[in-house]
Amino acid sequence: MSKPPKVFSVLGIPVHVMSNYPGWLLECLQHSRGTHVVTLNAEMTMQAERNSALAQVIHDAELVIPDGAGVVLYLQWLFWQKVQRCPGIELAETLLREIGQKQKGAKVFFYGGAPGVAAKTADFWQQQAPDLNIVGTHSGYHSPDEEAQLHQTLTQLQPQVILVGLGVPRQELWIAKNRHLCPQAIWIGVGGSLDIWSGSKTRAPAWLGNNNLEWLYRLYQEPWRWRRMLALPEFALKAFVYRLTAKSAV
Repeated sequence: MSKPPKVFSVLGIPVHVMSNYPGWLLECLQHSRGTHVVTLNAEMTMQAERNSALAQVIHDAELVIPDGAGVVLYLQWLFWQKVQRCPGIELAETLLREIGQKQKGAKVFFYGGAPGVAAKTADFWQQQAPDLNIVGTHSGYHSPDEEAQLHQTLTQLQPQVILVGLGVPRQELWIAKNRHLCPQAIWIGVGGSLDIWSGSKTRAPAWLGNNNLEWLYRLYQEPWRWRRMLALPEFALKAFVYRLTAKSAV
């Protein structure tokens, strides 16, 4: 295995920093090493401060990537680290393409989204990577009986890569609770990525992402998120205070 990633703390939450996340995950796949991937941003960091169960799940995850611009700026500002932002959707896309090229037999499963979204996502990826071995999909909206059926399906299929799009923190908590069903799998919480892959929504233009403004486009698409977006200035304030405290302690 490659060297483990460096671990830094963002307001008490671990973040793993390395240059090649997809390559590291491919090695995990090759060695049947079960892995939970968390895509950390400022909003999730603030949620973890209030939700001890979510915080524990993030601490227990094998890989926590710097998904949000706020997390990246925090690491650069406090630790003087040259950190590249790694959006979860881009990590998943790179991983799926490489699996389709290098590990064609690896079984992939999509779970989440409104009815039909996961199935459309599978169709999209079958066109993008024809050799990708997609073994199943399941909607994120279902009854308790259907949830039991999903557990049975995962147990029987034993997919090796499971992409879960239920939103934060539901997807992180669900993965932690159910990863024992496929203990050797790579589990990634991908948020709204299924909506984008299925064509239900569009991703922010690249120039917004490159200028750390992807959150603004998300707010434009989903105005009801404005309360959740208040976590961004809260995160910035806490980071500033933490920085001052760290300086005064030196």
